[in-house]
Amino acid sequence: MELLSYFPEWVLTHGPALLVVLPLLVAVITALLPSEKIAWLATILTAAMSIFLSVGALQYVLSVGPINYAMGGWEPPLGIGYHIDGLNAPVLLLISAVAFLCTLYALPSVVAEVEPKKRAPFYAAFLVSLAGLLGIVATGDAFNVFVFLEVSSISTYVLVGMGASRDRRALASAYNYLIMGSIGATFFVIGIGFLYMQTGTLNMLDMAQILQQNGAESRVTKLGFAFVVIGLGLKLAMFPLHTWLPGAYAYAPSFFTAFLAATATKAALYLLLRFVFTVFDVDWGYVAGSLTYLIAVLAVIGMLAASLQAIFQKDIRRVLAYSSVAQVGYMLLGIGMATTLGLTGGYLHLINHAMIKGALFLAVGAFWYRFGITQVADMRGLGKTMPWTTAGFTIAGLSLIGVPGTVGFVSKLTLVRAAAENEWWWAVAMIALTSILAIIYLGRLIECAYFHAPPKYGAVPAKRNEAPLMMLIPLWVLAISAIVFGINAEWTTSLAEAAVRVLDAGPNTMPLIKGGH
Repeated sequence: MELLSYFPEWVLTHGPALLVVLPLLVAVITALLPSEKIAWLATILTAAMSIFLSVGALQYVLSVGPINYAMGGWEPPLGIGYHIDGLNAPVLLLISAVAFLCTLYALPSVVAEVEPKKRAPFYAAFLVSLAGLLGIVATGDAFNVFVFLEVSSISTYVLVGMGASRDRRALASAYNYLIMGSIGATFFVIGIGFLYMQTGTLNMLDMAQILQQNGAESRVTKLGFAFVVIGLGLKLAMFPLHTWLPGAYAYAPSFFTAFLAATATKAALYLLLRFVFTVFDVDWGYVAGSLTYLIAVLAVIGMLAASLQAIFQKDIRRVLAYSSVAQVGYMLLGIGMATTLGLTGGYLHLINHAMIKGALFLAVGAFWYRFGITQVADMRGLGKTMPWTTAGFTIAGLSLIGVPGTVGFVSKLTLVRAAAENEWWWAVAMIALTSILAIIYLGRLIECAYFHAPPKYGAVPAKRNEAPLMMLIPLWVLAISAIVFGINAEWTTSLAEAAVRVLDAGPNTMPLIKGGH
């Protein structure tokens, strides 16, 4: 309660609305600004304000309880309500913090990768994407979720396409993302339509209560569940619905790739948790069966298949992109267990993976910025020519593998404990196997950087040429975080446990199944 005294009353009262409205308003102004530096300044100030508002919301939720905010004073279900609790408050802070760090990184990065006349609109589109992601997480209205999904997605297609200044393949990747994203959004909104037919409301809290009272076993409800899960599965890159992700990560501008990798799939994963455990009920047979026999199985297949694909990629970004598909599998595995410990591990990996993958992509962007490096073979000698950048990359890579003392180890260990508690020994074996595969595909990158001589330009070896300070600061903030929260995971684990308590209550306050389905 003492920390709340540092926040003005308007932050605690209107913070949920300002989180979404502020980036949208600033985006309009930013698009019209004549100076790219002023546009950058407006963007980073907005991201900083988002952090402030997110911290206020998180502290209020942890100290007092959930926040229910009626937009325009219209109470749900007639109006749109924002609902902030232990499940989404940490995700709001995660998105805001990553946005700030990536915007800091963007000052030199955008100059190198985006045409001058497009830079102010680029920042404006980024703010729209940020507002969309924050809106997805904050809103308590199911149709409003769809609206914000589209707001975020449309701006993301534009931002990925702007990578064409560096590589023309960004245009094809943006188009592929548009098609797949539109299919996912269509499935999702059809599912919402079925749920509205059954309940007559779009407010998720009301929807959950009505489904509990009448309609849990309705065919309409089951269809709604199926369409929502498939739509969100595509948005979060669940195997085999992940085909849009490698191209989007490989060819988007570096700063936006890092932001996208750290946040977009996490927001979609949050939505999956929200719908499956609070709108629907894990005690319903078809929900429990889907978690065990669909989501958990696809998670494990995705972990293995994507890890194997990452081994054979020659492009560094595609290595990391397929790695992201595999890591989404870890999170889905925790969800599929539907136990308290499993969900804690899955949610913890959601937070930890954002730190890890953000740092990795920021480092890769710096490699390109200095030497134009995109291929694994071109990383030769980077440990000598870019020692600080390479060290940050290495720390994040070791964390992704799950080396003790890093955040990756903390969440993987929690998932292993959850699988063992559930007697899913095949899942324990798969976590171990895919971690070994991670050693292979990340180890070859690190080995190339440290154990090969730098390339020569003519007869002259490449000289030390470190990334700019504006790139190194956000990279090392994330790399140090991966160590700090790996050594002492009390805070991040407490956030995961607070989130699971929301899921544990569910729509009818019944406890989760402790030993599987």
